[in-house]
Amino acid sequence: MEARRFPCSRQRQVLFLFLFGGVSLAGSGFGRYSVTEETERGSFVVNIAKDLGLGDKELLARGARVVSDDNKQHLLLDSQTGDLLTNEKLDREKLCGSREPCMLYFQILMDNPFQIYRIELRVRDINDHSPVFRDKETVLKILENTAEGTSFQLERAQDSDGGLNGIQNYTINLNSFFHIKISGSDEGIIYPELVLDRALDREKQQEFSLTLTALDGGLPPRSGATNIHIVILDVNDNAPQFSQAIYETQAPENSPVGSFIAQVSAGDADSGINADISYSFFDASEDILTTFHINPFSGEIILRLLLDYELVKSYKINIQAIDGGGLSSKCSVWVEVLDTNDNAPELIISSLSNHVVENSPETALAVFRIKDRDSGENGKTVCFIPDHLPFLLKPSVENFYILMTEGALDRERQAEYNITITVTDMGTPRLKTEHNITVLVADVNDNAPAFTQTSYTLWVRENNSPALHIGSVSATDTDTGANAQVTYSLLPPPDPLLPLASLVSINPDNGHLFALTSLDYEALRAFEFHVGATDRGSPALSSQALVRVLVADANDNAPFVLYPLQNASAPCTELVPRAAEPGYLVTKVVAVDGDAGQNAWLSYQLLKATEPGLFGVWAHNGEVRTARLLSERDAPKQRLVVLVKDNGEPPLSASVTLHVLLVDGFSQPYLPPPEAEAAAAAPADPLTVYLVVALASVSSLFLFSVLVFVAVRLCRRGGAGSAGRCPVPEGHFPGHLVDVSGTGTLSQSYQYEVCLTGGTGTNEFKFLKPILPTVQAQDPGRNSDENPTFRNSVGFNIQ
Repeated sequence: MEARRFPCSRQRQVLFLFLFGGVSLAGSGFGRYSVTEETERGSFVVNIAKDLGLGDKELLARGARVVSDDNKQHLLLDSQTGDLLTNEKLDREKLCGSREPCMLYFQILMDNPFQIYRIELRVRDINDHSPVFRDKETVLKILENTAEGTSFQLERAQDSDGGLNGIQNYTINLNSFFHIKISGSDEGIIYPELVLDRALDREKQQEFSLTLTALDGGLPPRSGATNIHIVILDVNDNAPQFSQAIYETQAPENSPVGSFIAQVSAGDADSGINADISYSFFDASEDILTTFHINPFSGEIILRLLLDYELVKSYKINIQAIDGGGLSSKCSVWVEVLDTNDNAPELIISSLSNHVVENSPETALAVFRIKDRDSGENGKTVCFIPDHLPFLLKPSVENFYILMTEGALDRERQAEYNITITVTDMGTPRLKTEHNITVLVADVNDNAPAFTQTSYTLWVRENNSPALHIGSVSATDTDTGANAQVTYSLLPPPDPLLPLASLVSINPDNGHLFALTSLDYEALRAFEFHVGATDRGSPALSSQALVRVLVADANDNAPFVLYPLQNASAPCTELVPRAAEPGYLVTKVVAVDGDAGQNAWLSYQLLKATEPGLFGVWAHNGEVRTARLLSERDAPKQRLVVLVKDNGEPPLSASVTLHVLLVDGFSQPYLPPPEAEAAAAAPADPLTVYLVVALASVSSLFLFSVLVFVAVRLCRRGGAGSAGRCPVPEGHFPGHLVDVSGTGTLSQSYQYEVCLTGGTGTNEFKFLKPILPTVQAQDPGRNSDENPTFRNSVGFNIQ
């Protein structure tokens, strides 16, 4: 016998014939064994491991299992011992009927490597059935003029056993007229024939009663009996004659019940009642009697039961024609059952694995075989799976196939596959069978967690409460199960001096970030660190993201006045000549704010003044200037309170007190003491008044000369004298504010230093001129000359 193997095309279609074969892609073997029917369940058949030369436990390791052709589990394989045992009591007659020998076909499938071991198991018959006649009594009519030696065929008994246990002999009770002769047929079946030994005389004996006994060949033999009632008839010298000894006909297996099969016809040369012919089945089995019906008058054979080509491919029907005189003749009708495509292909799964680990190489998922009970073109099949799936079919021994992965699978790409195996036969119309297999791809840890962002920027307002939730990071893992469970952690910061562990913490389960301490914008404006995300796979995979924390400023610093100093031992007083024009610069309040941005924008306003309306403060730079011309009525000593306020929410402020002396000239360095003021209030002596006026005139002239000299020097020195220590801030800011954030810059910088000392002699003071702002970018290479210092005759020490 030879197996024919068909390669799998790109369309993954496999065409194969149901032929017996022995060529395997993975190796095969063949074994013949036998077992006696009706043995108890669990009876030993053979040790497969020894028969195949396999070691201990190898059957278990290779997943050996038994598959039968009829899909019934007749045998059981003990993988531990290698013993092949019966799984039930085997009834040969039920399994094979009258077929002898009775063969059952099995396969033993093994993996790693895949191998098929074929088994033929013969079920040996035991004599467990007795012969049985269909009728308890048979009536046989014989003409009285029948010649000696004439034989009459009798209906045989039925015995479900086969071989030697089948019917081997027939006997009849002892008598002087008849004996039994055994005749055989082409099918190996014996028939009893009743032979006449002496001439009959109806007038002497009209009937006989004989007992026919059938004996089988079993040990001990079994028997069955029927009664033969012989009726002696008057002479009827012509028996019916069939037009054909053998009739042949065909019937499709899908013929409906009641279909016409064939018609037999017999004639009789006699007349009258001796020519009346009736038809009946002769020596018909139970199967024929239930499947066909014959009209006793017309001889038409009608179908009583649906035909099945796969069960019975042909029938031999024996027909008997009997005339009214009791004579008979026989013929045979051969009915050939024609196959139709009425059986869809069967797909029988022998081994199935619904799980495959991703990234695995080619893996066998299922072993199955295809069976079509039809024949010819109706039994040819095509097997295929959808093209777009990463799987393929490989043919194996005979009609076995292996479903395999085409390569490594990726669970993250697709975690589940629904594979439809379609088997179509080549009959008309075509029948098909579909079998769905769901394959689940098991996960391996091949994907690291991925953050939703490569970097995160978080804002936290300074002076926050400890344990404040400042933000979250999030990472996802496309794996599943423990491989997708992400744990978050803080990684060592790039700056080793940054005390990260005391600044922030992270929840390892959800990535929430918390500030551990209260942050101070003025101490730490920003810091950054890396956060790691690690899954729980084996080995664990991880990734990281950058987190940048920016501290937002809060208005927690009030403005601080740099000038004039408020904690000096001696108050600083500003001098203003009474001849000053409106807008004369008296001084400049210089203040800074430790905050940033809007919180550091400062505005100035005059809160209190001795003479309201005399002085004004520029809101955006803190310059104090005269608002109008001075008059003699203005008090010589003025006290101003300037409020410096930032633009925060809520705003913070600071105040500074300024002392201003109104003088007629710079020769009047201080105000008279209080007692002198009281004396001046009294009526003055005319001579004293003249002296004072003269002294004042001379002093004023001298002071005017000094002022002219100083003004000329200042004009010459130009830019050198105006080189300020505080550059003009760049950028735009509100007109009523001044921004001193970061660099502490001011729009203009002025500095005065006035020192007054009291005593009986002349007074001395040092006046520092205002340092005007310059834009250094216009002439960065020019250096300022040193200001010469000189002392005049009246004690001015001017820089």
